[in-house]
Amino acid sequence: MSDSKLLEGKVIVVTGGGRGIGRATSIMLAEHGAKVVVNDLGGAGDGSGGDQTPADEVVSVIKEAGGEAVSNYDSVTDWDGAHNIIQTAIDTFGRIDGVVNNAGNLRDGIFHKMSEADWDSVIAVHLKGSFNVSRAAAAHFREQGSGTFVNMTSTSGLIGNFGQANYAAAKAGIMGLSKSLALDMNRFGVTSNCIAPFAWSRLIGTIPTETEEEKARVAKIQQMTPDKIATLAVTLCSDAAKHVTGQIFGVRNNEIFLFSQPRPIRSAHTLEGWTPETVLSRVLPAFESDFYKLDRSADVFSWDPF
Repeated sequence: MSDSKLLEGKVIVVTGGGRGIGRATSIMLAEHGAKVVVNDLGGAGDGSGGDQTPADEVVSVIKEAGGEAVSNYDSVTDWDGAHNIIQTAIDTFGRIDGVVNNAGNLRDGIFHKMSEADWDSVIAVHLKGSFNVSRAAAAHFREQGSGTFVNMTSTSGLIGNFGQANYAAAKAGIMGLSKSLALDMNRFGVTSNCIAPFAWSRLIGTIPTETEEEKARVAKIQQMTPDKIATLAVTLCSDAAKHVTGQIFGVRNNEIFLFSQPRPIRSAHTLEGWTPETVLSRVLPAFESDFYKLDRSADVFSWDPF
């Protein structure tokens, strides 16, 4: 265990805590003194199935290192299950101080071929799941006058990617949810922030590696290990960061980013009011130089990770 007591006495839930970023975050939280509820349904990458092994293995790692942790296997998509996740923290450790909304799945597909089931599944796990667990914790946070939400968004939602309409919509929704949590819960001493992670995990482990270019791309992604994201998540859960709320961060290997948030950048007005014709002749031409391109995440983050 770490000598750091940054999170001593805190009880933190990590959803999707059995693998990847969730696993690294759970272990690092415990290393810094937190008691951890490792929630993981143990589903496949698309969210199907269930297996208690991933959560139990992380709990074993934490306990063997001298930490305290407990497994939970409820689905974040279920309202009662989400409340049981938080209740597990209270029943086992007596309180709840933080929630890391990390549970996720992927069902990628080009939009005109995307099924309703693929849309519903991804929205349910990422967006509804983040709402369910946060809502379950919120009443406890309000009563005790403290608490932390760390919510995992993605550059797929902040910027864009091909074939991920469901995932992008869910992750952009999480950005809005996180800001709303920060605004609504600020009066109770509660913080809420987003992290857009770049990391190798099983959810992106299906990237093709047939060409040399694809192999080189995957090799670069594999450098970006989950513990890099865990470091920021642990930091945001600490009292030393309680002044930080409503922000969107990114982590890309050894780089940490603060993202901008939508604000007006150009305006046009007329005393006479606009018509479609004058919008076409005056407004759009004036705005055009500031239009955003159809960039993808890889277009914006075009340099090799540090």
